[in-house]
Amino acid sequence: MSVQLEICVESPAGVAAAIAGGADRIELCAALDVGGLTPSTGLLAACREAAGDSGIPIFAMVRPRPGDFAYDAAEAALARREAMALIDAGADGLVFGACAGGAIDENTAISWISAVRDHAGQPLPCTFHRAIDLADDLPAAAERVAAMGYDRILSSGGAIRAIDGVDTLAAMIARVGDRITIMAGSGVSAATVPALTAAGVRAFHGSASRPSGRLDDRVRDLGFAASPRRVTDTELVAELREALSMTIL
Repeated sequence: MSVQLEICVESPAGVAAAIAGGADRIELCAALDVGGLTPSTGLLAACREAAGDSGIPIFAMVRPRPGDFAYDAAEAALARREAMALIDAGADGLVFGACAGGAIDENTAISWISAVRDHAGQPLPCTFHRAIDLADDLPAAAERVAAMGYDRILSSGGAIRAIDGVDTLAAMIARVGDRITIMAGSGVSAATVPALTAAGVRAFHGSASRPSGRLDDRVRDLGFAASPRRVTDTELVAELREALSMTIL
């Protein structure tokens, strides 16, 4: 039974490390320290060069600002504009989500995916990201997202870590069947893979990263960063890949 391993990165070096470790797909973001924002088209181009002829697809995050996922009309229009620029720059797929008041923002989510696929001229693969974890009823929210035509949902089951939301993830999988892929993300590691796969998860998302070193006090004090920059670790990616290989037979 096949499984998918997606690694989120924010640099060309991260792409190279993820591919070397055995990732099946890349999620490219800016500002992973706030959960990821829309990357620039220049960053996407550099990351495609880093991927070379590996054939590993690069999905780009579309999130126009940090914070919640309740977008006003101007922010939703910006998200559509960013998506179209990323398509033109060669993104293999896109990642987006909108949620407000404990429910999926269906108008925004539907208009976004419709605009994206009209612009692409084909059914470009799209992931609905962890905005869904703010919904009050995750199985019902997953069913609504499946009906919109998204290909997968990234979720922690509404918990801080996916392993703590494993029962909800299982309920989401049971609710949507094979209409959409439920991908577990947040705190996914080799140690949590067995319990997640036992719940039916067959797609995994992680950063597989480590701190790059000590943060200079001056950099912190001037507000340029709050913590050390994290970098994708090939060995951690490989550990995840090995854990998946051992668990899914």
